[in-house]
Amino acid sequence: MKASDIFVKMLEAYGVKQIYGVPGEENLDMLESIRTSSIELILTRNEQTAVFMAANHGRFTGEPGVAIATLGPGATNMVTGIAYAQLSWLPLIVITGQKPIKKSKQWLFQIIDVVGMMRPITKFATTVISGGRIPSLVHNAFKVAKSERPGVVHIELPEDIASEDVRIDGIEAMHEKIRRPTIDNKMLYRLKTELEKAKSPIILIGAGANRKQISKYLTEFITKHHIPFFSSQMGKWVVNEGIDEYLGTASLTSGDYIHQAIAQSDLIISVGYDPIEKPTTLMGIDGTPSIHINFYEAHVDEVYTPYLEVIGDIGNTFWQLTELDIEHHWDFSEIRKIKNTYTKYLEEHLGEETLSEGIMGPRQLTHILRNNLGSSDILALDNGLYKVWISRNYPCYEPNTLILDNALATMGAGLPSAMSAKMEYPNKEVICVTGDGGLVMNLWDLETAVRLKLDIIVVILNNGSYGMIEWKQEWGGMKKWGLNFGNPNFSMLAGSFGATGFRVDKKEDFEKTLQKAKEIPGIKLIDLAFDYPKHIK
Repeated sequence: MKASDIFVKMLEAYGVKQIYGVPGEENLDMLESIRTSSIELILTRNEQTAVFMAANHGRFTGEPGVAIATLGPGATNMVTGIAYAQLSWLPLIVITGQKPIKKSKQWLFQIIDVVGMMRPITKFATTVISGGRIPSLVHNAFKVAKSERPGVVHIELPEDIASEDVRIDGIEAMHEKIRRPTIDNKMLYRLKTELEKAKSPIILIGAGANRKQISKYLTEFITKHHIPFFSSQMGKWVVNEGIDEYLGTASLTSGDYIHQAIAQSDLIISVGYDPIEKPTTLMGIDGTPSIHINFYEAHVDEVYTPYLEVIGDIGNTFWQLTELDIEHHWDFSEIRKIKNTYTKYLEEHLGEETLSEGIMGPRQLTHILRNNLGSSDILALDNGLYKVWISRNYPCYEPNTLILDNALATMGAGLPSAMSAKMEYPNKEVICVTGDGGLVMNLWDLETAVRLKLDIIVVILNNGSYGMIEWKQEWGGMKKWGLNFGNPNFSMLAGSFGATGFRVDKKEDFEKTLQKAKEIPGIKLIDLAFDYPKHIK
């Protein structure tokens, strides 16, 4: 059997239904093997989009997504998406082609050390040097990608290895039952004691807690004891943010209202959190004492300094804690007062964004989006200053309903993540919000979305500038410089791709345009005149 056939049959055995990517000369044997398999090839217009989509498959399912590219530029185009998945704990397998390794007529043409390039940004990277090794390599790739912490595995398949004939006994997946370690009674009661000693504990939820069983048991613990909680941007959707215990989201490093609430606490219970998600300054050496509860040990430095680490299955930890009788005398009155003050402020100042007449601002945008999406619908964000406003003020009621990246925080991921969400959840409304700068980075994959007949609304925040950088310039006392650019007519551009385009110049027209777009099938682009409040404080 041809080695590439063995590879694809192993992927089938592990339940792979789609492979995302761009073919090249060096992976044509792999492409032919996919053609004759049950796996669907999702052809994208750029390898970066393919990796973003495969990574989000891993986010939604817990099973590794698979992306494919050729050697050289195909592999280098994957790098941003791979780093995105690796830093966000998303299980992913990427497969790249390569020139023959035994004998090549083209020698160094297009050759770079792809495996060496991938090693720093993956959990494991290797070259297939024998077709007979493919079954064990694929098995270990799935195992490594899914194990704690989840991440990326890279496999390079040279074309002479892919085409070789291999004798093999059988092809099957090895699904071992792996039980994650749980904490022992000594640690459980130490944790109970620390909670009982605290006067006003508070819970921080990070991205590592985004799993069904954790959500269930953590919610039960929070509602039993009415402990206030807040989240990182990437942990927003773990616990229903409609309950009274929700305080808000730590979208800024310091100086936000949530930091006032944290300052009233004497203990932070950090659940599934990693400083990659952007730490709050109050968790460092001189900050509020914190306890790290996660699947793996903390990376301790001056910005994240837990005094106790509880390592093991997070869901099991909170199941055991909920079963215990915790004797406490907690007082959350000051924390709740801060939350109520901020909530009232938002309600009173929703329209006061000091913008030019008729221009949409981030507060009203967030408010309209929340009112027009159901509790299980999905909002996917690209990266920009608007992400801070939306993550702070957009409550999530169910898991994976706000998709964003605050680990690598790369632009260009918004549209591919929305595409992946719609493929995984075809019956949910999916809206992508992207800046004009982020959209054009992967603009060509609008064609992919149209070809796949996806039903997505893309809201383009059009202000002709890199807003986050402008904000930082102003904050640093610098002149605004080097940030402005021109944009195409996005509405007309949508039509050229076979999508439907709208232009909204007045904020009063946005909501009815959004509702009209929801009634039209396919890809809809809403080009929205947008800006940020002029006073950054």
